[in-house]
Amino acid sequence: MPHSEIKSTQLRLGVRRLLDAPDAAQAFAALYADSRDAFWLDSSRPGDGAQFSFMGDASGPLAATIAYDVSEGEITIERGGEVETRNESIFDYLERELERLRPLAADLPFDFDCGFTGYLGYEMKADCGASSGHRSQSPDAAFVFADRMLAFDHEQGHVYLLCLCEPETAGSSEAWLSATESRLLRLAAAAALRKDTGEGSAEPPRCCSAEPSPVSFRLARPRQRYLEDIATCQDHLLEGESYEICLTNSIEAEVDADPLHLYMELRRVNPAPFASYLRFGDLAVLSSSPERFLRIDRRGGVETRPIKGTSPRGGSAAEDQRLAEELRRSEKNRAENLMIVDLTRNDLGAVCAVGSVEVPVLMEVETYETVHQLVSTVRGSLRPEATAIECVRSCFPPGSMTGAPKLRTMEILEQLEGRARGVYSGAIGFFGLGGACDLSVTIRTIVLAGESASIGAGGAIVLQSDAQNELEEALLKARAPMAAIGRVAATSRFPALEPKYSGGGLSEKP
Repeated sequence: MPHSEIKSTQLRLGVRRLLDAPDAAQAFAALYADSRDAFWLDSSRPGDGAQFSFMGDASGPLAATIAYDVSEGEITIERGGEVETRNESIFDYLERELERLRPLAADLPFDFDCGFTGYLGYEMKADCGASSGHRSQSPDAAFVFADRMLAFDHEQGHVYLLCLCEPETAGSSEAWLSATESRLLRLAAAAALRKDTGEGSAEPPRCCSAEPSPVSFRLARPRQRYLEDIATCQDHLLEGESYEICLTNSIEAEVDADPLHLYMELRRVNPAPFASYLRFGDLAVLSSSPERFLRIDRRGGVETRPIKGTSPRGGSAAEDQRLAEELRRSEKNRAENLMIVDLTRNDLGAVCAVGSVEVPVLMEVETYETVHQLVSTVRGSLRPEATAIECVRSCFPPGSMTGAPKLRTMEILEQLEGRARGVYSGAIGFFGLGGACDLSVTIRTIVLAGESASIGAGGAIVLQSDAQNELEEALLKARAPMAAIGRVAATSRFPALEPKYSGGGLSEKP
């Protein structure tokens, strides 16, 4: 048995529920701000499918951090100060561990009953039938195995404490539950006192003592190159090699900011139902994603909510309503969305029961802080022998980030983009020990590696696409993450982006 492996498969899950939950942001700042490896799946804009937030770190006795290099096919597992490497796919590792470590079933109103939390980067497509492409500077997948965590029910105002343990360590499990309960009760009591005295809610700690400094943003591929790439995409479309090509670019900057401080600004600027904060040492992933990639519940129900079609918000209520209606009626955007819905139905058909895949919602406009989005919902039921890992592997990467047909379109994108996408346009979320998972699409996201920040953005290119409009749409999608960085830095060199991106102040790599 490898030295970092959990010894017992007879795991127990201890659960406590507190009826009066403190603010989730306050709780994360108090409990996990200083953790080297931590996660917060943050429904900072609760709504449909976003009732619960989950948080924790890698400090528990069974916890581990897992990193994967898809080019080498090598997994690195760190647990309790010991490091082990294995040569296998992260999908195979997760499949086996989820089956081996499954605890006794607990009666919970949510599907995350401890397990693996983290991300799958775009280059994981190499383990899903696509070509290997380019090599990312970040791990191609990274997870925390969470044996202790908190789950916040935003509708009921409750918080659940979960602790996974081996039978012989049940005493330490109870001790952690009691100690954490006490800390949360103190936070809730302090918040109630502030409310009673009229002081309002305290802001979470900003975790940053350094003076802010100006930030200059730059495009990884200059504007003219991006416009030329759009023209090349349309050549491929005319030749019948693809129907839709999701071309992307990266906006980069040097940012001297605490990752949690920056994430707190991002969730203020752009609250999102599938927001998340992941910390793996010097790597932090700060996401305000509005898009669900895949949700698979413990009974095998599957849901995906692809987004295709974006427009800016209006300056007045009347203009805002007009822009939303124009998006709803846009022939181009509806064609983009329909193609991805068809692709998604095909991906799910490989693992779902015959006749179970349906589209209950087609092209509904959803409104967020900075944009309107055209969203569809596709659902199905897994075949009895299929697992969540198999479903993810069948559908990855998200079709809304590739185009159709998927494999040939990804080959075109590799040639045009000329570099790895890394964490961007992959998926973030959890794989629960009870067999469920919930993953968002990694968009509207800042990837912070040390002081280097990157924001991926792009859009679907079809024959009707206007190159300048496509460039403006890509920059519009990056608006919220850029604004968060700009606020942390106090001053930053980029325009206001209202309503269209004018191009001034954004430098380019030669």
